[in-house]
Amino acid sequence: METIMLKYPHTNLPDTNNTSVCAIGFFDGIHKGHQKVIETAKAIARQKNKKLAVMTFTPHPSAVLQKSNRHVSYLTPLKQKQAILKSLDVDLLYIVKFDLSLAQLDPQSFINHFIVNLDICHLVCGFDFTYGHMGKGNVDTLLQHASERFGVSVVEKYSEHHEKVSSTRIRKLLAEGKVDLAKYFLTRPLTTEGKVVHGYKRGREIGYPTANLAIDLNQALPRTGVYYVTVDINHQRVHGMASLGYNPTFADDKAEDKVKLEVHLLDFTGELYDQTLIVYWEKFIRPEYKFDGVEQLITQINQDEIEIRQLFQ
Repeated sequence: METIMLKYPHTNLPDTNNTSVCAIGFFDGIHKGHQKVIETAKAIARQKNKKLAVMTFTPHPSAVLQKSNRHVSYLTPLKQKQAILKSLDVDLLYIVKFDLSLAQLDPQSFINHFIVNLDICHLVCGFDFTYGHMGKGNVDTLLQHASERFGVSVVEKYSEHHEKVSSTRIRKLLAEGKVDLAKYFLTRPLTTEGKVVHGYKRGREIGYPTANLAIDLNQALPRTGVYYVTVDINHQRVHGMASLGYNPTFADDKAEDKVKLEVHLLDFTGELYDQTLIVYWEKFIRPEYKFDGVEQLITQINQDEIEIRQLFQ
């Protein structure tokens, strides 16, 4: 997959061999609904014997346009999104930098600059796609702005259980801890990447050593609690139990308001400091509790381990 970074105005126009059928959208999560758009573009590309392209944007428009300081997190950060699109046999990935100059571009200019100038012969989008200043361009204006210079296909809303499959729906599931349902709509587990750093080493003292992960909070996370996870360590998949939260049992953690991710790896030994682990969220086990003492905590962790082992054995 060839990746081409673009901004407005761009000068690195593709060569004549890059005529493509392009799926366009932000595609955060690349969930079942997004996959329908990309699969439609792939089928048309095969029919026309053209390259399959995807055009996406970074950062999320709300991170640029929101006047409040609302934090934006991603179901699939850019690096992860690139890997998933490569696995979907995308030939060309256009990553457009979303900034204020792009946000001011009128819909016709956006089409001329980013579709026609990139030699896209057919554009595929979802039913709710918007483009141009204040999102004034939409699926109803696309044909007019295309002026027969490229074909247009609009993919209808994809729903399951009488509700649209969307990034918003998946975020709601994560907020409820329903990572298994999120996995169903994403077609893969929610993934969190982090580097192993030194912590308080309390887990080692109570018989449950943990890998403390320094995580980029731009990655979407589920609600706090204890989870069954699988972990990729140097391409080896290991079962584990993860605690995501603020360690309310321990007084010296109370002043810290940053969420912590600690993972106890089952049936694994070895040094992990400074390694990058990939955590796959499989199932919510229980909320985070404040225990009266360490013994009570150990009893609960023992029970958590029994429950998690039953899930994969």
